[in-house]
Amino acid sequence: MMSQQGSLSIERMCMLARVSRAGFYRWLTAEAPKEEEMEVRTAIQEVVLEHRGRYGYRRVSRELRRRGQVVNHKRVARLMREDNLLAVQKRAWVQTTDSDHECEVYLNLASRMKLTGINQLWVADITYIRLRDEFVYLAVVLDAWSRRVVGWELSRSLAAALTVAALKQAIAERQPLTGLVHHSDRGVQYACREYVDLLRGHHMVPSMSRPANPYDNAGCESFMRTLKREEIHANTYRDLDDLRAHIVEFIERYYNRIRLHSALGYVPPEEFEQAAAQSGQAGGPGAASMSFFRHGEIYRWDKKTGAESGEPTSIGSPAHLIDESPTGYSLAGCSPAEPDSASPAIDYSQGEATP
Repeated sequence: MMSQQGSLSIERMCMLARVSRAGFYRWLTAEAPKEEEMEVRTAIQEVVLEHRGRYGYRRVSRELRRRGQVVNHKRVARLMREDNLLAVQKRAWVQTTDSDHECEVYLNLASRMKLTGINQLWVADITYIRLRDEFVYLAVVLDAWSRRVVGWELSRSLAAALTVAALKQAIAERQPLTGLVHHSDRGVQYACREYVDLLRGHHMVPSMSRPANPYDNAGCESFMRTLKREEIHANTYRDLDDLRAHIVEFIERYYNRIRLHSALGYVPPEEFEQAAAQSGQAGGPGAASMSFFRHGEIYRWDKKTGAESGEPTSIGSPAHLIDESPTGYSLAGCSPAEPDSASPAIDYSQGEATP
């Protein structure tokens, strides 16, 4: 990098010298030593090799900045492309959710929560992994605030024992207090009695996504995509034990402790939690807040549209309407009985109040 010439900028010096900036930079590139280019390439290759080809140009750029080397991300992308160091591309995978069951489905609470610390909301999911001769399944539990994997389990079966083992590991690891919300899809592995009893035995509140609305579990699904792209699809495994060893390495030693997470400001989950704890910003289970739609917003479909009533149409709508309630749960039961002093009901057909 060229040192500053007093307080003059390059643009000012070029104007005083009556030369174009483009011409100046061409001269500078031609005269600058090639060592700087090689240093940048070497640093990029070191980062790529340390992370075993998992990092794209954005995370490589961030890692270089953390090491004190400021390089434009466009330049990093160009050099990685020239050196064939681009990250492994993702592949498609199949769905593992079986929501065709008679178990109780619980209210979706995750979309209402504003997180301020660890152990307020856990999210859980299952994915499949194809080995040479068989399919195996991985269940994980993440802390939604820090994106840290707090529990996981591998099995050849999709039975409830898979998810129960992952949850037990998470409980043993974190020892959560009363009131933690556990969010998952509506799969039978999470809705079965054994799993729900374990949640209630540790005073956790179950929460489930609605059909065709997976966004509240997006953090866990994002981790699954990262796992597939950066570990599973980049390696081959002899058997289940070999896969388990690699999963331990990826989750416990790499993802939680080393890998930069874009949603956390490009710091690892463990470092994010430690920094929050040191600054006193990490709250507890009681620090989370929750909001619900107003009565009029929930029952908006009962009202006339803007075109019918002559009023402007309201922008936006609730993410979940009548299906927001769990099985056997009545939305009407949410509202207390009106007192005797309540306003009289209005007969809309007559436009007058009825006694």
